Amino acid sequence: MKAARALLEMLHRYKVEYVFGLPGETTLGLYDEWKRFEGVTHVMARDERHAVFMADGYARTSGRPGVCEGPSVGATHMVPGVVEALKSSIPMIVMTSDIPLYLEKHNMLTGFDQAALFSPFVKESLTAYRGDDIPFLVRRAFRVATSGCPGPVHLRLPMDVLAEEVTAPLPPAQERFCFCPGTRPVPERGDIAEAAKALESCKRGVMVCGQGVLTSRAWEEVERTAERFGLSTGTTINGKGSISELHPLSIGVIGARGSSEFSNSFLEEADLVFFVGSSTDSVGTNTWQLPCSSRGVSFIHLNISERDLGNSFSEGLLLHGDVKSSLRAILDAAGEPGSYGPLERGENIAMKRAATVAAPSSADHLDPRAATRHITGAMPAGSVIVADPGMSAVYPAAFYKLPKAGRFFVTNYAMGALGYGLPAAIGATFAVGCEVPVLNFIGDGSFGFTSGELETAARLKRNLKIILFNNRSFGWIRATNFFSFGAPHFATDFVDVDFPGLARSYGLSAFRASSEEELKDVLPCLFSENGPALLELVVPPEDECVPPVPEWGIKSRKEGLECHYWG
Repeated sequence: MKAARALLEMLHRYKVEYVFGLPGETTLGLYDEWKRFEGVTHVMARDERHAVFMADGYARTSGRPGVCEGPSVGATHMVPGVVEALKSSIPMIVMTSDIPLYLEKHNMLTGFDQAALFSPFVKESLTAYRGDDIPFLVRRAFRVATSGCPGPVHLRLPMDVLAEEVTAPLPPAQERFCFCPGTRPVPERGDIAEAAKALESCKRGVMVCGQGVLTSRAWEEVERTAERFGLSTGTTINGKGSISELHPLSIGVIGARGSSEFSNSFLEEADLVFFVGSSTDSVGTNTWQLPCSSRGVSFIHLNISERDLGNSFSEGLLLHGDVKSSLRAILDAAGEPGSYGPLERGENIAMKRAATVAAPSSADHLDPRAATRHITGAMPAGSVIVADPGMSAVYPAAFYKLPKAGRFFVTNYAMGALGYGLPAAIGATFAVGCEVPVLNFIGDGSFGFTSGELETAARLKRNLKIILFNNRSFGWIRATNFFSFGAPHFATDFVDVDFPGLARSYGLSAFRASSEEELKDVLPCLFSENGPALLELVVPPEDECVPPVPEWGIKSRKEGLECHYWG
């Protein structure tokens, strides 16, 4: 068989159902084989960058490696999505077709050194020099992408190699690498015992769960660990879903994005902080101010990434391993619960939460917090939220309490680039059932990067609901400029755009709300059908209606501005 057919057969053996991409001349030979291959479905995007984001959203939601492809001419467009996948530790197979390599120095159109471009941003870049290389490289790609700290792997496929005959029988898939994580290493036994002892003896312990908990699918172990040791349990914005936020030990999102004074206060008072599957980045620690290491707090850091282990808080116990297996080992090593158990800690959390005073809603505009409350209250159970960075991410992160642990909230606060959410949400729709809606919370600034994918949404007819926060600006940058340098605003504001009209021109149902009453009226229509729809929310910019960001909350109080930084 041709190497192109062998590639498709190997993807099928690795249980790949969908590949996200778009056509180009160097990929036509592969597409010709694809016409006669029904085992893997191709999902066409409108931009190579968005194809990668679709694979990213699919991977996070499904637990399987995301697979995407692009032609040589569009390979450079794929880099932003690949960098996000690397920084977020998302397992991904990134395939690019190419010109014949012997013509690269002859200046053939679209040809360049793809391996040099991708190598800094992937776990490995693999080039097929012969057709017989492809089965071996596919096996290696899945093994590398899903093992250890997950991440993207680049597979470079010259068009002439795809046309060659494969002479050897195709090898079987290594099935453990069809899903992530493919391996589950555990720390040394003595370190496990030391961790269990430290958790047993702490009085004000806090567990901080990052995205690694979700990648490891360890939410059951997180809940058991919290209950066994009586740990107040928060998540980073990327780790939201690591524990049910209705659990008595949950304190919600912590750090610099989507947090509250209530949640961050537990880190300020902790005697021990247990980072679990967290990179301890600037967002999750409020630029490394939470917790304050000079106050004598103890640290335990469990992470699969050797690069991030102990990276920000070096003093403490370092546990290198998979979250799920390592937490199980700690629980096995622990004795009976001490006198200060989860019941007492849960009561303390409830009392502290009850004492928190919420800021009132404004009556003269559509309040983003109220809008989030109404939308999440109306969406069907099990819905998935995929949020772009900015206002559209921090409001559901702070004010939507996930009733069930699991991957029901996705955002890209590793890099935080605009243009992620809509294509990632499209990818996520392929990971959930058709009856389950995926909501893309997106700002008008981010929407400008991805509006062409409205055609994709209409063509695919996925159960996608686009919630567009329109503040007529790059609101996050506008607010950052305001709080850092003061007025006037610079290079942030937009002209008015008829977003519902644009959506309808692509064939989507579309609605608009500029008040709570209008929002209540349109929500039943938004969720009445399984097809794609857009809802525009007309809201103030962030410097006029300050979202839950600690630094801004402090400054806004001094300025007397409306502030949503509350518990």
